Amino acid sequence: MTEIANQNISNVAEYMRESGAKARVASRLLAAAPSARKESALNAIADDLDANRDALMAANSKDLEAGRLNGLDAALLDRLELNEARIDGMIEGLRQIAGLPDPVGEIFDMNYRPSGIQVGRMRVPLGVVGIIYESRPNVTADAAALCLKSGNATVLRGGSEAFHSNQAIAASIHRGLETAGLPADAVQVVATTDRAAVGAMITMPEYIDVIIPRGGKGLIERISKDARVPVIKHLDGICHVYIDDDADPDKAFRVALNAKTQRYGTCNTMETLLVSQSMAGEILPRLAAAYAGKGVELRGCGKTQALIDCKAADDADWDTEYLAPILSIRVVDDLDQAIEHINTHSSQHTDSIITESYTRARRFLAEVDSSSVMVNASTRFADGFEYGLGAEIGISTDKFHARGPVGLEGLTSVKYIVLGDGHIRS
Repeated sequence: MTEIANQNISNVAEYMRESGAKARVASRLLAAAPSARKESALNAIADDLDANRDALMAANSKDLEAGRLNGLDAALLDRLELNEARIDGMIEGLRQIAGLPDPVGEIFDMNYRPSGIQVGRMRVPLGVVGIIYESRPNVTADAAALCLKSGNATVLRGGSEAFHSNQAIAASIHRGLETAGLPADAVQVVATTDRAAVGAMITMPEYIDVIIPRGGKGLIERISKDARVPVIKHLDGICHVYIDDDADPDKAFRVALNAKTQRYGTCNTMETLLVSQSMAGEILPRLAAAYAGKGVELRGCGKTQALIDCKAADDADWDTEYLAPILSIRVVDDLDQAIEHINTHSSQHTDSIITESYTRARRFLAEVDSSSVMVNASTRFADGFEYGLGAEIGISTDKFHARGPVGLEGLTSVKYIVLGDGHIRS
């Protein structure tokens, strides 16, 4: 028996349309809500989560038990688990977001025109944000908080493996919203595990303004292919570090080691290391020894193999996001060849150059077409918290309004405003 039966939802498409219609109404109320009320709601949600830890962990235990019975591996079970520390993390995240500046209503770029009118722009919510995600139940609280703070209603469809956990978190969210005098429908967590709910969400442009998928490549490809609603997405994190001719060897060593080994399973982990011909003989043996000490498998081009012990890289390696202790290495002639390689094989997520040359750094920043481009820094910095956004809803490698880590500002749009005093056009 599926959860749809348990939830007495006989028609998923109708249920999703009703949810979308409620979210649309709530979005208009939320867009006009003062900052203080949104902050009050976020703090009330945090208080409610804190007061209901036992209920959260009891719900989570149901999901963990079902996951074990369904054969989820240890890594997925770890992502699914809610413990005291992770509940603390959700609560702290809510309070941090409550304390961030509210982007909604900001007026900027005001200018007088020759006609005498003033023209500028105002930051406004997107409206209704649909978020589809897997495994981690803490995403429910994070996503709801970011959407709430930025004045957006949201419809959340979490993974079926976290169903009970997500519903328990949703209950706290709804109580917190009501405590602050905001509509509970401003945050809706889909109450069915039926996959038809996803298909409905991504084809309701009359109710959903944007879809944000957070999950594996297969999920994101499917949503991007079938959606009739704009999608903020990234498919891969094929990130590069290029060690330039003018690199400081010690900086290069630290950055290249950290970018790969600080964490393996993240989208901002380096997957390909590029090294200039003149630096390769000095830096690669040192790095190879350090990678070996951390259990990283190396795959290299012919020039790399001539310098260190590693497997041969094939064409597919340059286009692979390993999310594992595996690294591809290529020795390149110069900066031109490095930029060409990156713009050919990068997923336009994050790429970094290690150099002491101002001119080469500026060229790299200008010519590498990725959502984050760095100089003398690890790719692992590419996330919302490290960028000072407080939190992120995801990372976008698209080229419309939101690109790179998407925080509160990325969940808003702008509209033009005009101020006059009886002005008419002649």
